[in-house]
Amino acid sequence: MLRVDPPRPVAGELQPAARALSVGEPILVFDAPDREGETDLVFLSETATPELVRLARKDAGGLVCTAIAEELRRRLDLPFYSELLSLAAREYPGVARLTERPRYDRRSAFGITVNHRQNYTGVPDNDRALTIRALGELARDASRLTDAELARRFSEEFVSPGHVPLLYAAPRLLAERKGHTELAISLARMAGLGESMTVCEMLGDSGGARSPDAARRYAESHGFEFLEGRTVLEAWRAWASA
Repeated sequence: MLRVDPPRPVAGELQPAARALSVGEPILVFDAPDREGETDLVFLSETATPELVRLARKDAGGLVCTAIAEELRRRLDLPFYSELLSLAAREYPGVARLTERPRYDRRSAFGITVNHRQNYTGVPDNDRALTIRALGELARDASRLTDAELARRFSEEFVSPGHVPLLYAAPRLLAERKGHTELAISLARMAGLGESMTVCEMLGDSGGARSPDAARRYAESHGFEFLEGRTVLEAWRAWASA
């Protein structure tokens, strides 16, 4: 079974974002200027709708990915994508030349890609929303399932490869890695929400990442909460030590 932390109140400055996530509204999270320097649009996976996927696709514009906690990854026995490449290199030597550390971090959080079994291609907003929502519901229910029940449900509901990339949070979350994956899952844990969040980078018209100021203006114009990564990190440190 997954470890279930005793309920503790989320920090005051995070409460509006936690409330928004709990009712299916997206928020924006900027990581840090010395990391990716990107803002991600973030929503709780179990609340995914075609409209949220469309918002991420059109207004954010980056890759729509679904993050899960390390506990769930471990219970499902899922590999990191880099591990699959390392294994493939034995049969396909060309792959070995591709496995490098990302420039912005010591490792990549990318795992496998999945589709829900009810999907046809898995690409349309309706299809991706179904896949994401089912992943969120699985993460929400995981603590009530045995390992065998969890594995059976995962295999019955999903196929791979698919069109929703999974991201795996670091085991110690923000104490170990400070990417959007960990920021999002830490938010979910502090808020007592299901520990699967969907993230998508906010891109700008210049072809690069949307600037923090532009992302903040977007959030304000749409009534979305905007969080700095450092705010989440400070709240996490206080929450984890309480």
